Amino acid sequence: QVQLVESGGGLVQAGGSLRLSCAASGRTSSIYAMGWFRQAPGKEREFVAAVSRSGGSTAYADSVKGRFTISRDNAKNTVYLQMNSLKPEDTAVYYCAADKTHTIFNPWNSRIPLTYDYWGQGTQVSVSS
Repeated sequence: QVQLVESGGGLVQAGGSLRLSCAASGRTSSIYAMGWFRQAPGKEREFVAAVSRSGGSTAYADSVKGRFTISRDNAKNTVYLQMNSLKPEDTAVYYCAADKTHTIFNPWNSRIPLTYDYWGQGTQVSVSS
């Protein structure tokens, strides 16, 4: 089993920055890709970004490309989401996810929630205008 705990959410003004962290514990050696998703009130959960096991491959939603950066530190079992130039439409609960099934990173499949086996509890990000 793997446990994921997100942190770093909060309230920020438009144009500001936040850095989310997701710490993994348990059988972390079984984790391949990791991803970030978000869900705003009344909306479906949507893909934000994903990173391969090595950190060498990434994928981003068009809405965050150029503003958000995903990275991971395998020594610390942690994945990060650096969010810059935040907009009010970025307001959502952000969830971290881990894939223990797919050994090869596929940037298209990484956008699909069903690709992932473990999920964190989420952290709230609120961006004021």
